[in-house]
Amino acid sequence: MSDSALDKALELVARRPHFRAELARKLTQRGFAGDEIEAALARLSELGYLDDAELAAREAERLRERRGLARAGVAAELARKGAAAEAVDAALAGEDAEKELAAALAFAARWRQVHAADAAALARALSRKGYPGHVIFSVLKDLVPDAPAGDGVD
Repeated sequence: MSDSALDKALELVARRPHFRAELARKLTQRGFAGDEIEAALARLSELGYLDDAELAAREAERLRERRGLARAGVAAELARKGAAAEAVDAALAGEDAEKELAAALAFAARWRQVHAADAAALARALSRKGYPGHVIFSVLKDLVPDAPAGDGVD
């Protein structure tokens, strides 16, 4: 191997930001030794190229705005991508119930422009985005006033 773990890591973060665990996994898959990987990750952190908390905050915002994910959906997606638990918690710290309800209402309004007025289908769509039952119920009550109580919300 002619490249060092640091060279490969720099190449990877030049393409796009990575979480520490994600980068470690990629370097391991490329056959670099554990101590070389740790040294490369430490150096990237020192240089400011590897910051899980900052990346988690940016990614959480993107997931909320572009994919309409709720707090739970954002947490699951960040964890899947390799964000450290502390970074996920910090990224979600500013989220409150009012913001989540507003985001769910906005998602539901966009969803209803494309889909039939089916309360159960809307409830399933909101659930897939990670919205909790009480938020789904509130959205259905506001946007689909004739929906039966609890329709599609389990």
